[in-house]
Order: sequence, then C-alpha cells, then structure tokens
Amino acid sequence: MNREELFKKVAEMISEKLNVPIEDIDEDSHIIEDLGADSLDAFDLVMIIEDEFGIKLEDDEIERMLTVKDILDLLMEKVKE
Repeated sequence: MNREELFKKVAEMISEKLNVPIEDIDEDSHIIEDLGADSLDAFDLVMIIEDEFGIKLEDDEIERMLTVKDILDLLMEKVKE
C-alpha cells in the first residue's frame, strides 16, 4: 500500500470516527487540536487502526501519534514489517 492509499484509508477512518469532513483532513492535521478528538476518541482511533491493519501499537508509538502525518509515518513502518 502506498502512502496516498494509506492516507485515504486513514482519513476515511478519522472522518467517520470524529465526524469531520474528509476534505478538512490533511497530513498536518493535529488529531486533538485541529480535528477535535478527545482522549477517548484518540484511544478509539488507535483501536480502529490496530484492527484495520492487523497490527499492535506500543505505548511509546501511540504517544507519538499527534498528527495525521505521524500516523502515516508509523503505519508505513508497521505495514512493511
């Protein structure tokens, strides 16, 4: 899966979970500050990502997931493994 396809999939998940129009989501979007997620939303998003991609994220990885770009960078690493 290339980065563009990954972005589209992640943006769709974020849009659905946070009720944010997909066109308002870009790589620089901060999950909490820009997209309005609270800590429970962020936790749910991690669970959705883990389920969707069949991966397990460690606590230190989750703490680094502040922006959409952070999520994509992490997933690009994980999907290769």
